[in-house]
Amino acid sequence: TTAATLECFTVNFTITNLPYTSDLKNPDSSKFRATRRVMNTLLDRLLKGSSIGPVFQGCETTEFRYEPGSDRDETRVDAVCTYSKEASAAPLDRVGLYHQVSNKTRGITQLGPYSLDKDSLYING
Repeated sequence: TTAATLECFTVNFTITNLPYTSDLKNPDSSKFRATRRVMNTLLDRLLKGSSIGPVFQGCETTEFRYEPGSDRDETRVDAVCTYSKEASAAPLDRVGLYHQVSNKTRGITQLGPYSLDKDSLYING
C-alpha cells in the first residue's frame, strides 16, 4: 500500500453580515480568535458532510480581510483545509466540492449565523 499524503486546498468567501474591524486583522485579538474558532467549526462541519468527509482533516481560517473599494460591512474569509490523499486517489474534485458547498450553504447564502455573498465562494485545489 502507498502512504497517504496530506494535501491542502483554500476556501475563500465573503460574509456580508460581519462588519470588518481592525480587530479581525490582528491574530492576537480576542475577536479574531473567537471568530476564527467559530469559522473553523462551521467549515469543518460543512466539509465533513461532503464527499471528501472520510479523508477530510480540518480547516484553519488564516485571515479576515476586506476588499479595498468594497463595503466595510463585509469581511472576506481565507481558510486552508487539509485532507489525506492516497497516492492512487483522483485529484480533488474542486467543481464537485464547490457544488456541494453551494448546496449545503443554501446556494452560498448561509453559513451558520453568517450571510454569504453568493458570488464570493472560491475553492482552489
